[in-house]
Amino acid sequence: MATLTGLRPHPIYLAGRWVESPDVLVIERPGYPGEPAGATYLATAAQYDEAVDAAVAAFETTRRMPGYERARILHEISAGIRARREELAPLIALEAGKPIRDALTEVDRAVITFRLGAEEAERMYGEVIPMDSGPASRGRIGIVRRFPIGPIAGISPFNFPLNLAAHKVAPAIATGNPIVLKPPSKDPLVMLAVAEIIDAAGAPHGSVSILPMSRALGDRMVEDERFKLLSFTGSPAVGWRMKARAGKKKVVLELGGNAGVIVDESADLDWAVKRVLLGAFAYAGQVCISVQRIFVHDAVRDAFLERLVAGIARLNVGDPLDPQTDVGPMVDEGVVARTAEWVAEAVASGARILAGGTADGCFFAPTVIVDAPRDAKVCTEEAFAPLVVVESFADFDRAIRGVNDSRFGLQAGVFTNDLAHSWHAFEELHVGGVIINDIPTYRVDHMPYGGVKDSGVGREGLRFAMEDMTEPRIMVVAQPT
Repeated sequence: MATLTGLRPHPIYLAGRWVESPDVLVIERPGYPGEPAGATYLATAAQYDEAVDAAVAAFETTRRMPGYERARILHEISAGIRARREELAPLIALEAGKPIRDALTEVDRAVITFRLGAEEAERMYGEVIPMDSGPASRGRIGIVRRFPIGPIAGISPFNFPLNLAAHKVAPAIATGNPIVLKPPSKDPLVMLAVAEIIDAAGAPHGSVSILPMSRALGDRMVEDERFKLLSFTGSPAVGWRMKARAGKKKVVLELGGNAGVIVDESADLDWAVKRVLLGAFAYAGQVCISVQRIFVHDAVRDAFLERLVAGIARLNVGDPLDPQTDVGPMVDEGVVARTAEWVAEAVASGARILAGGTADGCFFAPTVIVDAPRDAKVCTEEAFAPLVVVESFADFDRAIRGVNDSRFGLQAGVFTNDLAHSWHAFEELHVGGVIINDIPTYRVDHMPYGGVKDSGVGREGLRFAMEDMTEPRIMVVAQPT
């Protein structure tokens, strides 16, 4: 267990003030027991209520802020993150266990996310609707504007502690909505560092709070009627329970999946393998759209597997702070044990392991499994681990059905040079995004991102998140005659 010796806890950000609490939270470094990454505090119940009350009060200011002022704040946050890139990335590597190259990429993406928020803040377009559809409406016209919805409760996950939090904070500021963000307890320090940047940018008092808190206070957040929208990114089981308790507020859920990839007979195998190695094993597979299930055409199956296993042998597993590391630790030993159990279950059901399958503390070796039955947990559940399950097919429609044979539907990748197959996949795959000739792990921060079925409801991606954070209001103007 990590201890506080030699660590000074980082204060938490409450409605524009830096505060402490009696409850110190020590952040453990994944994969390195006894090496704390830092420390902060868990908010008290009174501090939580103060933050929410401040958000309610701040809404009277933020909802009237002009677009140029919201954009200015977001541009300054973006620039501030860019200026502290070399500080923020190692912090992510330490507290999240993310390899430093991936951590640097996450910081760069957050720079873009806040910049995109600034741009969208200046173009929240409305609509003019002709109303003269009948004689009684002659001389009338409708004008539609989007108005901010009100205080937002944001709950962000451990696997992208900066950029997935940015996908809640940036559109909230862009739309003129206050936000209280609960960062993940495993790695809250990077967003507390970003809170310093937000504060320096001049966000209105009370409009942003970043409060690590207990699960009990998080449950209060979900049910709190003072919030008008709950935006949660995390596990499906937790997310759907939250939706059931959220009451009348709007809910956006970005949940998990067991993303499928189709490698068609016409695919460029070298490219497919290169991208699958990244999509399956980056950040030890702890990505909602990590490659998990691969459907490979019979004609290229053996060649694909040979190249995939050879590629795994070249991956470097090790210290996240080492720039040469490709695969770092999983977040804790509990998820490693669960992964090992699921792999063992698959093997007991007839599956074979072609690579990996072993654990060393919090490190799980990149793993390839074949011949797993469809009802094995490595196929049906979200592994959130560095493993893939490979199945072959002879008919493209069978591959489509294989991907769809899941309670999840976040994104899917299709490697093919057959245009007809590309269009067919787009029409028939039951997912939120179809990525042609790339992995489902592909995401750029302005695209609509979200899933269907158990993978969630609503979309993120700046403009699309802003739609949920605003409400359309129509004014009908009549010309007296």
